[in-house]
Order: sequence, then C-alpha cells, then structure tokens
Amino acid sequence: MANLIVRNIDDSIVRALKMRASQNGLSAEAEHRKILEQVLLHPPQKSFTEVLSQIPQVGSDEDFERIQDDLVHDVFD
Repeated sequence: MANLIVRNIDDSIVRALKMRASQNGLSAEAEHRKILEQVLLHPPQKSFTEVLSQIPQVGSDEDFERIQDDLVHDVFD
C-alpha cells in the first residue's frame, strides 16, 4: 500500500478530522482513509429528481411537441 502525506492543512480541518474520528471510534489516520475512500471510490449518487432539477429551463413545452408526419399516415391509409 502507498503512503500519502498531506501538508499545510488548516488547524480547523485537523480538529474537525480528529473530532469526527473520535465520534466514529477511529484514529485520525483511519478516518482520513475512510473519507478519501468514500469520496473517491463511492461518490454519492444523485437521484433522478436531482438530475432533472439541474436541467436548464430552455424553451416552452410547445417547443418540444411532437409533429406528426403526414407522409407516414398517407402510406398506411
């Protein structure tokens, strides 16, 4: 396994990491590994509703109405 050294971390982040680790019954190092794994290997999935809500508003419903092709009807009539 590889080692990872992270330098110049703000003291407030270190305190938050240690507090979170303590709450989870882990060392700060184990908590750090857990956070990296969760974020990088198991990113949160967006729900279908979240994805839909991120689609920009473009046009109106009428812009997307389906137009029937009269040629298709003529062939089958």
